[in-house]
Amino acid sequence: MQRYLCAECKHTFGSIRKPSRLRSSLWHNYVFNRHTVKQLSIKYKHSVHWIRKELRAYEPPSPAIAPREMVAVMDCTFFGRTSGYLVVRDPHQSENVYWFEIKRETLDEYRFARDTLESLGFVMQAVVADGKPGLKHLYGETPMQMCHFHQKVIITRYLTTRPKLVASIELRKLVHGLCDADEKSFTQELAGWYTKWHEFLKERTTNPETGKWHYTHKRLRSAHRSLKTNLPYLFTYRKYPELCIPNTTNGLEGSFSHLKDLVRVHRGLKRDLKHKIIESILQKAIRKSN
Repeated sequence: MQRYLCAECKHTFGSIRKPSRLRSSLWHNYVFNRHTVKQLSIKYKHSVHWIRKELRAYEPPSPAIAPREMVAVMDCTFFGRTSGYLVVRDPHQSENVYWFEIKRETLDEYRFARDTLESLGFVMQAVVADGKPGLKHLYGETPMQMCHFHQKVIITRYLTTRPKLVASIELRKLVHGLCDADEKSFTQELAGWYTKWHEFLKERTTNPETGKWHYTHKRLRSAHRSLKTNLPYLFTYRKYPELCIPNTTNGLEGSFSHLKDLVRVHRGLKRDLKHKIIESILQKAIRKSN
C-alpha cells in the first residue's frame, strides 16, 4: 500500500484502497491470464477464501457498444446440451455486439437478436450464418451468406471423408473447391454433375418382404439437395464486394474456441460464476491493431 509524508507536519498517511480496482485486477488474472485461485492467493498475499469471495463479488462493467451499420456474423456455441450462447459479431471491428444465453438454437432466438439490435440502432447490411432451416427467410431482403465451412460439413456428414462411390467422390471434390469458385462456374459444374449422375440417383431398392421401396443412394441425394437449396446464398459475398462480406463464420468460431479454452481452465465452477466468466470474455473486444 502506497504511503505519503506531509512535508510540513511530517504526518504519514496511506491512499484509500479501491476494492473495485483490486477486484478488476484479480478477475483479469483469473479469467484472461488463466491463474488459479491458489496462484492468486500467493500473488496477492491473501487466503484462498478471500480470493474466492472477491471473485464472487466482482461485477463486470456494462458493455458500451456503439450502434452502426455492419455485416453481422452470427452463430451459436454450447457448453452442454441445454446451455449455450447466441453471438453476433462485427467481423470488420472484431467485436461482439450481441450475446444472449440460450437453451436451444431456434429461429425465435435469432429473431430476438435481430429485433434487439435494430431497436438499439444497428443496421445489418448483410448476414453470415450457417444453414439453419428458415434462417434465410427471417432477415427478409438483407443479403444472406451461407458459411462455406458449414456447407462443407453438411456434405461431409452425408458422404463421409472417404466416400466409396465415384459420384460421391466427384461431388465432394466439387465442394472442396467451393471457396475458390465463382457462382457461374460452380453452378455449371453442379448441373453437369447432376446430368451425368441423374439416372444413378433415381435407382431404387425394394424390400422383398413388404414391397416398399426407397432410393438406393439417399445420402448422396441429400448432399446434392443441400447444395441446390443453398446455392443462391453461397456466393452473396461476391455480389457485394463493397461490403467485404466474409464467406465463413470462422472468425466467430475461432473466438468460440478461445472462449472454451479459457472456461475449461476453471472446471467445476458454479453456474453463476461460470456465466460471469463467459460474459466477460464475450464482452472483451479484440480489435485489429493499426
